[in-house]
Amino acid sequence: MTIAKWCILAACLLPVLTVGMAKASLLKPRREGGFDNHHPRDWESKLTGWQARAKAAQDNGFEALPLFIAGVIFAQMANADQTRIDQLAMAFIVIRIAYVAAYLKDWASLRSVIWFAGFAVSVALLFMGK
Repeated sequence: MTIAKWCILAACLLPVLTVGMAKASLLKPRREGGFDNHHPRDWESKLTGWQARAKAAQDNGFEALPLFIAGVIFAQMANADQTRIDQLAMAFIVIRIAYVAAYLKDWASLRSVIWFAGFAVSVALLFMGK
């Protein structure tokens, strides 16, 4: 399995880990406001602070997946240089981690710049090929 394919797996897991931090930070019984698995959307809608931003980062992580996955697949289908595909895929993961950190810290302007970098990497992957 290529590094880029491992990066796809990492990109799929990152949103789950992101919101997992918010849920873990609020470990208490459901009746005391802890995670409610019976009504998770209602519970998530009441989050505030960094936990709410973690949920928003999770949503954006899922939104970024299709373009990134398509970029990796299309680049590999075009027989583009695998080393370059792997480098761009690893860059995407680093960028997404930085994006989550900026989101959690509420650095909105920096977060937008970082988001654009991730978008650019995904588009670059789409246009690779011979």
